[in-house]
Amino acid sequence: MAQIIAVSNQKGGVGKTTTAVNLSASIAIAGYKSLLIDFDPQRNASTSLSIANTPHNIYSFLTNNDTFSDVIHETMIRNLCVIPSTEHLAALEFELNHAPKREQHLKNCIADKVNEFDFVFIDCPPSFGILSLNAWVCADYVLVPLQCEYYALEGLVSLLNNVLRIKRNFNKGLEISGIILTMHDKRSSLSQQIEADARKNLGDKVFRVVIPRNVKIAEAPSHGKPVLLYDIRCPGTLAYLDFASEFLEKHETRGK
Repeated sequence: MAQIIAVSNQKGGVGKTTTAVNLSASIAIAGYKSLLIDFDPQRNASTSLSIANTPHNIYSFLTNNDTFSDVIHETMIRNLCVIPSTEHLAALEFELNHAPKREQHLKNCIADKVNEFDFVFIDCPPSFGILSLNAWVCADYVLVPLQCEYYALEGLVSLLNNVLRIKRNFNKGLEISGIILTMHDKRSSLSQQIEADARKNLGDKVFRVVIPRNVKIAEAPSHGKPVLLYDIRCPGTLAYLDFASEFLEKHETRGK
């Protein structure tokens, strides 16, 4: 059975989409069948995998214009598929506003369709609205990318409280996969302080691996590639491969 992971942070610019793309790609390289659902109307995950402006997307599926197989797109990486997004997905916020059980729409649509995959990653919008609520209700875990800056750490408390609310009211099985520190600069005392504070207060919820601030990670999306295809030897690639190994170690144990 697929494990469904919502990659989420209510703050933008923290490496959320970068992590969703590069973790799902690294997991696929390791031999696991992975699906990335771009659930953000900005559709950056789609363009990062060279898929854009297709009429067969998550919105067309959720509005019953396409079947699940219609919207599954293969990528340049074996074992990695993506369901792309569209700017029209923003309309779903309004369309679901008065729908019964609106928070379960995504779950109900994909529940019996994703089990051919080992892992399903949902790239959430950088806000907490109906779309993120649907992703969290659908998910088994929430993975939180945390930029090594003060305001990002400050907003983490609100996000973790929201996870508890969703767990209490809508999805009793929802758990935190972990917190991955991103844009870490080992030369910066601020990065080191944020890391120390996160580990002191959150313990083993924080992954051991940290993702460095790396120009190749930033450049890769403009070439429509995960960083491991853009530059296999750069520190960003090595960090995401190490992170995937730690992630699999944790989630294979949970799946037993």
